[in-house]
Amino acid sequence: MVNAFDLVWLIAALPFLSFVVSVTVGRWLPKEGALPGIAATAGSLALSLWAFLTVRSSGAHYENELYTWIDAGGFELTFGVLVDPLSSMMLVLVSLVAFLVHVFSMGYMNDDELHREKGGFPRYYAGLGLFSASMLAFVFSSNLLMAFMFFELVGLCSWILIGFWFREEAPPSAAKKAFLVTRFGDYFFLVGVVGILVTFGTSGFADGGFPQIASHFLETGEGADHIWVPGDLDTQTWFSILGLLVLGGVIGKSAQFPLHTWLPDAMEGPTPVSALIHAATMVAAGVYLVARMFGFYAGLPTVLAIIAFIGGFTALFAASMGVVKDDIKQVLAYSTISQYGYMMLALGVGGYVAASFHLLNHAFFKALLFLGAGAVIVATHHHQDMWKLGGLKREMPVTYYTFLAGSLALAGIVPFSGFWSKDEVLYDALLIGLEQPLFLAAYAMGLLAVFLTGFYTFRMVFLTFHGEPRSEHAEHPEPLRWNTKGPLAVLGVLATVTGLLNMKPVAELIGNHDILYLENWLDSGTAANGGEWMGSLTYHHYGHLVHEVAGLHEGSPPPSAELAPIVFGAISLSLALGGALLAKSIYDVPEPERMTDRLGPVGRVVQRNYYLDEFQVWLATGVTEPVARASNTFDQGIIDGAVNATSSVSLFSGERVRRIQSGAVTNYVLVIVMSLIVFVVAVGIVGGWFL
Repeated sequence: MVNAFDLVWLIAALPFLSFVVSVTVGRWLPKEGALPGIAATAGSLALSLWAFLTVRSSGAHYENELYTWIDAGGFELTFGVLVDPLSSMMLVLVSLVAFLVHVFSMGYMNDDELHREKGGFPRYYAGLGLFSASMLAFVFSSNLLMAFMFFELVGLCSWILIGFWFREEAPPSAAKKAFLVTRFGDYFFLVGVVGILVTFGTSGFADGGFPQIASHFLETGEGADHIWVPGDLDTQTWFSILGLLVLGGVIGKSAQFPLHTWLPDAMEGPTPVSALIHAATMVAAGVYLVARMFGFYAGLPTVLAIIAFIGGFTALFAASMGVVKDDIKQVLAYSTISQYGYMMLALGVGGYVAASFHLLNHAFFKALLFLGAGAVIVATHHHQDMWKLGGLKREMPVTYYTFLAGSLALAGIVPFSGFWSKDEVLYDALLIGLEQPLFLAAYAMGLLAVFLTGFYTFRMVFLTFHGEPRSEHAEHPEPLRWNTKGPLAVLGVLATVTGLLNMKPVAELIGNHDILYLENWLDSGTAANGGEWMGSLTYHHYGHLVHEVAGLHEGSPPPSAELAPIVFGAISLSLALGGALLAKSIYDVPEPERMTDRLGPVGRVVQRNYYLDEFQVWLATGVTEPVARASNTFDQGIIDGAVNATSSVSLFSGERVRRIQSGAVTNYVLVIVMSLIVFVVAVGIVGGWFL
């Protein structure tokens, strides 16, 4: 009988096959490559659901080696499949969003006559297929080296798709920026992968992989003979260095401060591509990687604190920029950066389940919002400046109400999905903060970002859909096809109900933890995240390593144990509603004004993204380039100069000696006789000195 686990590799192979078909014969197929992509992602979704249900029913994880790349003296580099609760959930998430994006693209790209004539459609669907295959393979990778390879392939696909409209000026520039900024972080990631391989002799995630080895050693002190540590460094410090190196790649891919600047520019790509990048592929990859390696990070309090503060600051920092943007996709881009900041905050305070929960919910409501924005853009002939829209509520009811569901989830309004997961993130941060007050700063940043999120989210809703049309295109939008409305309806339902999977405040209120489906399930599948050495990953059970993060002793009761999550959920909800009501009072009026113009110099600084783009350009051209030029001059003038001078002497001498090689025997006899005379004279002179 065929087992679901035996076919897991097909989950990535099917979209890859659609990529091959679209590249080779796509232009001669109906819909020019769309149908193979839709069929492939539908197959991936079906197989992902099968694997998900199998994992859920068996309660076990599955690991299988597919191919051995290197096997030398007990050291192996392999390609394999790992399916556990975390990866099976992520496979369903990625394949579902990829499937809906493929379907939506049929409607969104239909009026792109320029690229239809020049064969752009097969290229577009080929890019989507390779993108989906790369992310799915990354999700089920059984080791860090394999994950790194597909991590890089995801970045390559994003470069291809962001720059899809390469005949225009902005998209290629945005694609290059995304590629270069993320490569900067990936350089550290690569060094970290090599360091982990050298340190542990393996990069596997489960069944004796490096997370278990590290957590077991940190907790018991056993296994030091199998761990390599350079120089005089202590093991904890060296592990922290490795964790920070891998974190460099995470910060780049998940667009965390300060490597976030590529993501808003990536909006130059087609909107369905933006939905895929932001919701389920490239940006999600970084957070998923930290969750995948959580057993390794959980024993490194310093690294977790850095993760928490990067996440909290990014959540607030990006939200402040979302407040002043006028382009609907730009607002969503900064909201993505902010929401992934929440996930990093959760992981930094030991909230593995909260981060995974928010990753799931965010994928659905952010894909919904981007596809909703795409529906608005295609209906209004590619207008995305919110000040040129308005009044679309009456003309586009399906888009409006589904977009509203996604907005309520993003803002964290009960009972929509974003409320439950974001509240769980903040609650976990608060609990750690009450034990270590330093973490209260990260919690405060996340809490303040809630208000800004509510404000910019409903500013976007009111300017786009409410009031009167502010342009001719908004007054008479084009009707939408079923392939545009269908994905919106599916995602609208998911954005509404997925929060019911893990209602922590309600569970705490009624004293019934059995309803925490996601928490109980993920917590039971920790084999790939530290196994038996790690203990529970949730704050309820206070595993030993999470205690270490909080600076507590095993078994000590936390002072915050009696806190009611519902109270702090109400505080978060009040802030979100406050931001939404403020946006309503300013922008839900017949003639809204650009209030950001009244912010003066502060507003200009925020609108220019705190001049971080200019700073990075200056860093590249004003610092890095001169240093590179000086290094090049030194290399060519001194290093190469010394080598070239040596070779010049050799060439000169060789040239002179070559002239002697005339081929005439008499010349050779003359040279021998003259050399002999010189030798005899020299011997005589030297002998005279000594005599």
